[in-house]
Amino acid sequence: MADVNAVGQQFVQFYYQTFDSNRANLQSLYRDTSMLTFEGAPIQGAAAIAEKLTSLPFQQVQHKITTLDAQPSSPSMSSILVNVTGALIVDDSQNPLQFSQVFQLIPEGGTYYVFNDIFRLNYG
Repeated sequence: MADVNAVGQQFVQFYYQTFDSNRANLQSLYRDTSMLTFEGAPIQGAAAIAEKLTSLPFQQVQHKITTLDAQPSSPSMSSILVNVTGALIVDDSQNPLQFSQVFQLIPEGGTYYVFNDIFRLNYG
């Protein structure tokens, strides 16, 4: 079984570096069966998820990860649940926005894809 913490760390580093530099390249991490819930709105399928991520209303974004927790999510396969909290800065804003994001990663051919992705901004 894979080291879930190492896989979670590598995935999160790749995901947010890619998100911050070229969001369109994230499409390869999703499949047609993947689902993103973005601020409560469900989006199904790799193409629709990529469309949502690339149409967000900002040009530049920088994620700063505060916490990352990973654990096995199924006894029958090597899927991994990853929970992330952090802050993001968009465009020239001086005020970071707090966020949380949960991923369920499913093994596929020696790598993983995102089956579930839940994103929320945390206000308050």
